[in-house]
Amino acid sequence: MDFDFSDDQLALREAVQRWVDKGFGFERRHAIAKAGGATRAVWDELAGLGLTGLAIDPDHGGLGFGPVEAMVVNEELGRGLVNAPYVHAALVAPALLAAAPAALQSAWLPRIAEGSALVVLAHQERRARWRLDHVGTRAVRNGEGWTLSGTKGVVPAGDEADAFVVTARIAGADGDRAGIGMFLVEAAAVQRHGLPTHDGARIADITLDAAPAALIAEDGIELLEHAVDIGLAGLAAEAAGVMDRLVAMTADYLNTRRQFGVPIASFQALRHRIADVKMQLELARSMSYYATLKLGDAAPARRRAVAQARVQLGQSMRFVGQQCVQLHGGIAVTDEYAGSHYFKRLTALEFVFGDSLHHLGEVSARMEDTAGVFV
Repeated sequence: MDFDFSDDQLALREAVQRWVDKGFGFERRHAIAKAGGATRAVWDELAGLGLTGLAIDPDHGGLGFGPVEAMVVNEELGRGLVNAPYVHAALVAPALLAAAPAALQSAWLPRIAEGSALVVLAHQERRARWRLDHVGTRAVRNGEGWTLSGTKGVVPAGDEADAFVVTARIAGADGDRAGIGMFLVEAAAVQRHGLPTHDGARIADITLDAAPAALIAEDGIELLEHAVDIGLAGLAAEAAGVMDRLVAMTADYLNTRRQFGVPIASFQALRHRIADVKMQLELARSMSYYATLKLGDAAPARRRAVAQARVQLGQSMRFVGQQCVQLHGGIAVTDEYAGSHYFKRLTALEFVFGDSLHHLGEVSARMEDTAGVFV
């Protein structure tokens, strides 16, 4: 199998690298986080690069690129610790809207592609424990339209978004797979309570009280699962980029910091530790590739592959983050040092679309017939 990137993919990587190096240094990222994490201006700049339309069909003004190009972009945004809901707004939401009626696609996808609209998925609810089929928000048909009532939590950039893709139950009990609809709800129709996050971004809780909604799909669980897998693969690539930069910073520090008249990188114990860190980074990068390349497979194989990748990413993020902090010493936990912010981002990524324990259960549930043997 050929894992070399094409010339177009390499050019895309270089374009994102140049923007990160010139337009998004750590000082800017730190200032955004200290100011509360609002990132609409960053989203506008990504739109100027054409990245907000990366995964959108050219018929709607996008570039029509695939999962590998999305992975390349997310790696570079991760290395730069770019504070923007890129995975949620440029990959997950367009994947959901691509299944909407033609009129709804035409109304929103071109706006997302040009950067004038920020649309994110709102699906998490209390007591769901990351189960996608646990939906308590209710959808009621109202004439030719629909109204939704319920509460969604931890919505990325929820107080900045222009609209939300919302899961709501049309029929059945809260945990049934059947009867889950996908709807688009404009921000003006909901109540929002925004909060800053641990890693300097923003989330919001949203409340829907008979909010008018446009139907995307009446049976949306498989559509939701596919979009979440796209999100997980994108976040895996971002995490690989975050870890790559943090490991490079740590290696530079070991080569610069001196004790007993020599760089501490010459100490054998530290060399062994950074080698273990590098191994975890490469395991994570390999599984990020694996998840990306499996996005086009049938649902059972895709879901298992993405869950497997997410388990490895969780292990690697924890190990790399903790070891790099320890190898730096006290400076690594200061707010003024970039390393602490990379560690925060790795910590926050553990809880997006499910933690490692949740995905370990997903892997287990999908390997019962093989007794845990990879086939």
